[in-house]
Amino acid sequence: MDNTNAIGIESVKAEKLAEKLNELLANYSIFYQNTRGAHWNIKGEKFFELHVKFEELYNDLILKIDELAERILTLGFTPEHNYSKYAAGSSIKESSEVTNGIRAVENILNSFKMVIMLQREILVLSADADDEGTNALMSDYIREQEKLVWMYSSFLNR
Repeated sequence: MDNTNAIGIESVKAEKLAEKLNELLANYSIFYQNTRGAHWNIKGEKFFELHVKFEELYNDLILKIDELAERILTLGFTPEHNYSKYAAGSSIKESSEVTNGIRAVENILNSFKMVIMLQREILVLSADADDEGTNALMSDYIREQEKLVWMYSSFLNR
């Protein structure tokens, strides 16, 4: 009896990966909406700079959300799509700090920390499952996001 999915990954391991990817999807979805809110509502002397940076970020996040959903489907499972489940399953919480640039950037940095840590957990699972597709995706995300953490931290003089 074959215990692998359509792409040759052990079914039990694929299921664990899909569960963790759905958790990451929830976090990305809340991160996206928080960033979108900051983009819409930012005020103050750094408005023009932050308004553009937040738009760049939410455009990137929406692409990652789609890639995560497609990866879950590739593993043979269903990506979650309900915001109520996102809110319940996300470590990132909805933010009401969307007008103050410093607070918004701090929120973005905290969100990056959470998704990077979760992506590292997924890397361990994907390595164990010999799932190069998920592994490559997480590695790419982490590399990009670590650089963004440096940039946003520099904005805050940290």
